[in-house]
Amino acid sequence: MEYLPLIGTVALLNLLAAVSPGPDFVMTVRNSLIYSRRSGIFTSLGISTALAIHLIYCAAGVGYIISTSPFLYSCIKFIGSGYLIYMGIGSFLTKNSKVDLSETKKETDLTRLQAFRTGFLTNVLNPKATLFFLSLFTFVISNSTPLYIILTISAIIILTAFTWFTIVSIFLTQQNVRRVFLKYEKGINRILGGFLIFLGIKVALTFL
Repeated sequence: MEYLPLIGTVALLNLLAAVSPGPDFVMTVRNSLIYSRRSGIFTSLGISTALAIHLIYCAAGVGYIISTSPFLYSCIKFIGSGYLIYMGIGSFLTKNSKVDLSETKKETDLTRLQAFRTGFLTNVLNPKATLFFLSLFTFVISNSTPLYIILTISAIIILTAFTWFTIVSIFLTQQNVRRVFLKYEKGINRILGGFLIFLGIKVALTFL
């Protein structure tokens, strides 16, 4: 019972981080609208798996090393930035899909692995995720915190992200929502692409 406030605090902070617009959100929206609900859900799964990686190395103290080493931080920052810009340019140049809403599956859909990989790389290459979870472990979790509490908090973080982004994917692939998207597809693709490029540049210009 004494750890319930701690768990609640972490859950709230993580939920706020998940719902705030960022690379993960934009990539989930992009893959859900351009491709399919399945692609959006597997993108969410990739994001959640990447979160597990962040949690593991932050708990092990590697996150501290990355955050205090300008060289390592810069490597992760520029790789992540380059990936976001690359995906943004691809989205910006995407042509209209001309999808028939009566089709159950599109030939241009991403494979499960492609969608998973996109979500995974978007999150795992984001240096801000490292700093976020490092801050969480530094200021919320002490050396006396039991292992089962840390595991519980980690599970909540992963499940919260997966649930939220899956909900986003399901909502965006409703027929009425897709009709609006297909009507304004070219403009939406350019907006999403521009936002990804903006986020990539922002990540590249982030300093410790």
